[in-house]
Amino acid sequence: MISEERETIVIASVPNTETGAVAVADSNIHDDLDNTRVDPRGVYIDSNIAVPQSKQKVTRSQKILRYVWDTFGKEREERLYVQKLDRYLFLFGLLSDWVKYLDQTNVSNAYVSGMSDDMHMVGQDRNLLTTFFNIGYLVGAVPSQIIMNRVRPSVLIPTCEILWSVLVMLLAVCKTTQAMFGVRFLIGLCEAPLWPGMMTVIGSWYTPDELGKRVSLFGIASSVASMFSGYIQAGVYASMNGRYGIAGWKWLFLIDGIISIPCAVIGYYCIPDFPTTTHARWLDQKEREYGVKRMTAVGRRPPRNLTFGRFFSLFKSWRPWAFLGPYCLGSFGGSTGYFNLWLKAAGYSVTEINIIPTAGSAIGVVSGYLWPTLADITGVRWPFFVISNFWYILGNLILAIWNVPTKVIMFANLIQNLGDSAQNIFNSLGQEAFQDDTEARSISIALGNTVCYIFSAWLPLLLFPTTEAPHYKYGYKFSVGFYFLSIVSLFLFLYLSKRESRLKGKVKNEFGLYVDRDEVAIRADSQAAYIYDEDSDEIELEKGQSGIKKVVKLDI
Repeated sequence: MISEERETIVIASVPNTETGAVAVADSNIHDDLDNTRVDPRGVYIDSNIAVPQSKQKVTRSQKILRYVWDTFGKEREERLYVQKLDRYLFLFGLLSDWVKYLDQTNVSNAYVSGMSDDMHMVGQDRNLLTTFFNIGYLVGAVPSQIIMNRVRPSVLIPTCEILWSVLVMLLAVCKTTQAMFGVRFLIGLCEAPLWPGMMTVIGSWYTPDELGKRVSLFGIASSVASMFSGYIQAGVYASMNGRYGIAGWKWLFLIDGIISIPCAVIGYYCIPDFPTTTHARWLDQKEREYGVKRMTAVGRRPPRNLTFGRFFSLFKSWRPWAFLGPYCLGSFGGSTGYFNLWLKAAGYSVTEINIIPTAGSAIGVVSGYLWPTLADITGVRWPFFVISNFWYILGNLILAIWNVPTKVIMFANLIQNLGDSAQNIFNSLGQEAFQDDTEARSISIALGNTVCYIFSAWLPLLLFPTTEAPHYKYGYKFSVGFYFLSIVSLFLFLYLSKRESRLKGKVKNEFGLYVDRDEVAIRADSQAAYIYDEDSDEIELEKGQSGIKKVVKLDI
């Protein structure tokens, strides 16, 4: 039980360098500290490591530039370190997700560009191509993260990427639709480790001020892939259709595989694993130690051995189950993938069918940067999750009405892309809520992907049957409901997360994240003492008070 009494605790204070005595706040100076006791637990770090943006001393121009990218305003050592992470880890993450989405969704472009006729596809064959991919993905999602606890991400992820790239090229030589179903299953199985694996690795290297935009940009690399897929297919269809006796849609699979394999090989070098286990050649020993200190300052714990006991205890807790709502419900309502079928029914040319949806992908890229960047700067993520889901609700509501002008239908399909960052914003929030357990983060994401793909294996067949295209009787109406429930489930997740933290006696650190008391970062050479109340309201005290460096006010 949490007591209702209010008590002030000095979580940590640096000893006076002359007397060696632990200094505490003078109650005559600070009348509100009338019930003060010393609790020396905490982690001492240098003052220049992982400094929150709100405490960085920056010029006005640097403050403005931070809205563009967060490395502006950081001290030189940290700026160079984060830039190196971006050059290797983050850029590879973008590249790998771009390749994944390109290889995953090219069947949609191929279907409307001649594959349906050449392969004599009928009925639900188009949806079944997606269904078999999803089945393969869900079979591999959670097991791949268990394997990643034993096999380094820098080995597992690139190897799987090479395998699926070869399989993508095999689609071009399949003679029957049934053979394509089998290959698509194997592609899904090999792609399963990438998303949860890379998301967990990225979440293990960046601070809260840096994480949101990078997680989101990693996620919306798929939107860029969608744009490229459209341009590639349009170019292939126009310039290579029939060359060497090979249909244009087959060239798409071949070109995608040729692009993917070199990208996969780079991953063996670029993926750094985790701060405490890294062997990355592009990080020297000092930088490796610096990375560990940064995550210590944030309160993010390193990976641990995943035993059967830990695995099953995770599923006995609320964490993975509450995670599913905000993570999955939005994907149940996804309807933007049917935009090209409406364009085809409306009489647009093959080139236009491939090009027009790229405008929506461009909107997704902009929104995928804007909302998470604002979330990083403000330090609050949930409002931007709600804003993102609003655009999905608006677009699907218009499509559910349907009897509107053609331009309005075009608008409704495109405007939904303003919500593309919703799941990625929640990913950042989940990384921080579960930052005390690396395996809980990776398995929750993998479980979320499993549930998404389970539903994707059959739900589109009911809500968006190919025979009803482009006007679906129930699909858009259900989508509105799913996005609304996604918002409701977010608030349930936030409630349960805060409740758990308070029951465990956790406190908020300077980033506003809950940590154990002995994990509170103490900046040993700080020049001022601070009081933090439970709502993270900060009061700056006088400098140099008897060696006081930091005071943390808690309600016990």
